Amino acid sequence: MRVKICGITQPQQSIAIASLGATALGFICVPNSPRYVTTYQIRAAVAELPANIDTIGVFANLSIAEISQIVADSGLTGVQLHGDESPDFCYQLRQALPNIEIIKALRIRSLEHLDTADDYTEYVDTLLLDAYHPQQLGGTGKTLDWTMLEQFNPNCPWLLAGGLTADNIVEALNQVNPSGVDLSSGVERTPGDKDLDKVALLFHSLKNIELLRS
Repeated sequence: MRVKICGITQPQQSIAIASLGATALGFICVPNSPRYVTTYQIRAAVAELPANIDTIGVFANLSIAEISQIVADSGLTGVQLHGDESPDFCYQLRQALPNIEIIKALRIRSLEHLDTADDYTEYVDTLLLDAYHPQQLGGTGKTLDWTMLEQFNPNCPWLLAGGLTADNIVEALNQVNPSGVDLSSGVERTPGDKDLDKVALLFHSLKNIELLRS
C-alpha cells in the first residue's frame, strides 16, 4: 500500500520517515500554511532520499507557470492540487508537466460532492480524498465519514486522507479500500514537526493489517 506522509519540513525527518516505510513524502508549497517550505528547503529534504521515494509538492490555486517553476527548482516528482483547480486546469497542467504525477485533492462534504471525483479521473493520475474544513485546506486532523467511501471505486488510484493516525488506521482500512493513505497531523508533535514514534507506530499498524489479510 502506498503511504504518503505530508507536511515534511525537516531534511533529517524526511530521511527517517522514508526509512520507516513511507513511499511518498509531501511538501507544502502554500505560503500561509504552518507547514510551508521553500524550494531551497525541499531540495535539502529530497537530496538524500532514495530514488524510489515519491516527492510531492502541495499547491493551492497557483498558476501553471508558478507550479512548473517550483517543480523545476525543487526536483519534485509529483504535484498535489489542493485548491479549487478545475478538470480543465488539470488537463493543462498535464500538458505542461507530462512526466510529473498529478494528484487532485477533494475535500468531501457529502455523497453529492463525492460525485465530482469522476470529473477528474481522466486528467489526473491519482485522487486524494480529505475531510472538508471551511477555513483550512488540509492537515486539520478531522476524519472523513468513511461510510460514504465504502463503495468508492474511481477509474484511477486514490489516497485516503483526513485525520488518520496509528490508532484509527485499522478501522479506516476495514471500512474502505483505498490505493494508499496520506497522513500529516496524525503523526506530528506540532505542525511540520513529525513524531517519529508515531510514524513507527503507524507502520506497525499497517504491517498488522497486511498480516491479517495475507
